[in-house]
Amino acid sequence: MRVLLLVGFCLIFLNCEDKQSKSKSTTNLSKTTIDTIKKDTTPTRKYPYLTEDNAMDFFLQYETKNKENKVRLVTTMGNIDILLHDVTKFHRANFIFLTKQGAFDNTQFHRVVKNFIIQGGNTDNVKVAAKRGKIGHYLLPTDTKRGFTHKRGVISMPSSDIENPHKLASPYEFFITQQDAFHLDGDFTIFGEVINGLDVVDKINAVTVDESDWPLTNIYIKTVKILE
Repeated sequence: MRVLLLVGFCLIFLNCEDKQSKSKSTTNLSKTTIDTIKKDTTPTRKYPYLTEDNAMDFFLQYETKNKENKVRLVTTMGNIDILLHDVTKFHRANFIFLTKQGAFDNTQFHRVVKNFIIQGGNTDNVKVAAKRGKIGHYLLPTDTKRGFTHKRGVISMPSSDIENPHKLASPYEFFITQQDAFHLDGDFTIFGEVINGLDVVDKINAVTVDESDWPLTNIYIKTVKILE
């Protein structure tokens, strides 16, 4: 009789232990599943990585929903306000897009040619370079038949430094004419003009530069702002 009771007790004990084991296993599995879902949830990229293949289609769509056409360059020598031309829609859309991405922040006016131009957008800042690397690598075709000329105070887009027979434009850089430069017409895309701050353009153009036209004192574009 004692043996039977002992056996029965053992059976009951084992069954309880088995249930506890299953319960623990189920609880752990649920926790693992929840943790996995959290780790796999990552934010999606808002815009595509831009390349030669998709940039033009992207800006064609982007410019229809982003109609801003006034910007302010906030520099260490003062502000320059610019009106971007609506008819050069790819170049306007590119500049507005890069402005909203902060791609011009902490860049420099890296080339100053006396009585000619000031050129900006370049940088040796690794953080800016990394940010641009995430945006994409692409060029823009010229858009030179809109009736604009390189008079004093226009903003235009330089060609890429790479071998470039079609003078495709480097999207991260730009230059502002400090004097009339009509010999540039037809080669570079004018996509806006200075509406306030030509005195700042003159001040930048007057700085001392080295033999490669790089200012001896860095002139920073602290940020570019969208204006109403």
